[in-house]
Amino acid sequence: MSATIEKRVDRPNDATHVEAAWALKERIRRAEGVLKQRRGFFVDAYRRSTTHLLFDDDELRGFVSVRRDGYILFLAVAPEARGQGLGRRLVAEVAQNHRSVTCHARSTNESALRFYEHIGFEVRRRIDNYYEDGGDAYYLRLGQDASFREKLSEFLRR
Repeated sequence: MSATIEKRVDRPNDATHVEAAWALKERIRRAEGVLKQRRGFFVDAYRRSTTHLLFDDDELRGFVSVRRDGYILFLAVAPEARGQGLGRRLVAEVAQNHRSVTCHARSTNESALRFYEHIGFEVRRRIDNYYEDGGDAYYLRLGQDASFREKLSEFLRR
């Protein structure tokens, strides 16, 4: 991975990078059994959201799609790029632009739950049969700790 990660943004009604995002999401789904959205749902939600994308030499390494209310629809980081702060950087982009940041995570997706809790999300409740395949989810919200938001903002400025 190069030292320079380029940030790009697809605004609502701009699907410039939707195919690259879909390909990354599908690669993760096949390998890990998570991110199981159908293509029509994914593309529709992507087009209605703002998506922050991180590229390394024109290769998509991670992205986050967020609604206007700060709800994270999709967060994905390429497996080979994990542990380098990209997921944290993507969530920081969302936190910088929204007063409240929330999401759902599959109750069996332990690595996602560890990641979210590590960066300051709190589990608010469990929802049975949340996903189309009957899977359960946790609803998470980024803690309201001001110092955490300041740390995220500082992280973005680096």
